[in-house]
Amino acid sequence: MWANNKITGLLLVLLLAFLTQQGWATQITVSKNGSISSIKEGVDRAEPGDTLIIKEGRYEEHSITVDKQMTILGEGNVQIDGNRQGFVIIIRADDVTLKNVEVMHASTSFMEDYAGILVKETDGAVIENVTLTDNYFGIYLAKSSNALIKNNHITASMKRETQSGNAIHLWYSKDIRIEDNYMKGHRDGLYFEFVDGATIKGNLSEENIRYGIHFMYSDNCRYEDNTFRDNGGGVAVMYTSNVEIINNRFEDNWGSSAYGLLLKEINRSKIVGNEFYNNSVGLYIEATSRNEIRHNTFHQNGWAVKLMANSTDNMFTENNFIANSFEVATNSMKNYNEFNNNYWSHYEGYDLDRDGIGDVPHRPVRLFSILVEKQPQSLLLLRSLLIDILDAAERIMPVLTPETLVDSQPKMTKVS
Repeated sequence: MWANNKITGLLLVLLLAFLTQQGWATQITVSKNGSISSIKEGVDRAEPGDTLIIKEGRYEEHSITVDKQMTILGEGNVQIDGNRQGFVIIIRADDVTLKNVEVMHASTSFMEDYAGILVKETDGAVIENVTLTDNYFGIYLAKSSNALIKNNHITASMKRETQSGNAIHLWYSKDIRIEDNYMKGHRDGLYFEFVDGATIKGNLSEENIRYGIHFMYSDNCRYEDNTFRDNGGGVAVMYTSNVEIINNRFEDNWGSSAYGLLLKEINRSKIVGNEFYNNSVGLYIEATSRNEIRHNTFHQNGWAVKLMANSTDNMFTENNFIANSFEVATNSMKNYNEFNNNYWSHYEGYDLDRDGIGDVPHRPVRLFSILVEKQPQSLLLLRSLLIDILDAAERIMPVLTPETLVDSQPKMTKVS
């Protein structure tokens, strides 16, 4: 699909070049001291296929509605200030490109989802190299397809969820590419609901009030090479199938309800090659089944993995568990998932035949983790000798921890 879109885009470029040569497509310039000093007037004068150049300056305008196929380019420092009077830019036509401007101060409202840029019921939009500053929502896509959102810088400064929308918000959209964006200070960095076939790559989402990504009912999507850092709740992916979460970094997400990555009702998906570093909980899994969790590194988290009893048939293999306070915690004596060939820094077994695999199984669920769940105050005893003795006794003769939750072939060295 994306290859077809690229071919279509190339044909459009060639067509526009031809039309320009024939005098059918034109370039319109907006400048503070020119004959056209309003962006709205420039858009109104443009014909389909035209290019609108906005010269450097501050333009106090809102509800700029783009209802025809065109390209809008900023030259120099172009600021479009909505003065909290609603949406700033509204795109309602196919194949609109917007680049190199700053969009600021869309309205805040409890009734309307005002955004710096609203893209509604379109195909082929491109939003690139745009700075969005202190908008309620940054970029809001609704019922749109084949859009590219790339290399944008989206920040807000509100402190409460009710005062801020999401940096990039997708609803009922398909085949969207979100690449190399920076998101900070919004309710959620990225929000997806009823989205299909999206690719999220190379983004940094940090210090958002709630989630770095909040993702629901959105199948066949792929996250790759993103960083989610120091968000209020971490990342939440829920009620979805066929998701690929590949080579991302989840770090510094701390709090009583914070997770590096929360999976709830996720099925037939891949969580591969990710780094979970310094989170309260690296990976939280609830009502989630038939997923591949492989080649991830869990490093210095409070809990590396919290695995709820209603999760089944998940495969944990060739992961690294390094210096976590608790490796795996669960709320059941039963285990319906498989752990195999993982590296555990807490493993105390041996390898007499030197094949790189421990000769005795590793039990990653500590008795103390169960005690902490029931009495959180007992966490103060984490480094005490008494707790070490209780854990050792439980490993030898399991009574309270799940007997079948073991890695029968633990690796002796880290997985590379």
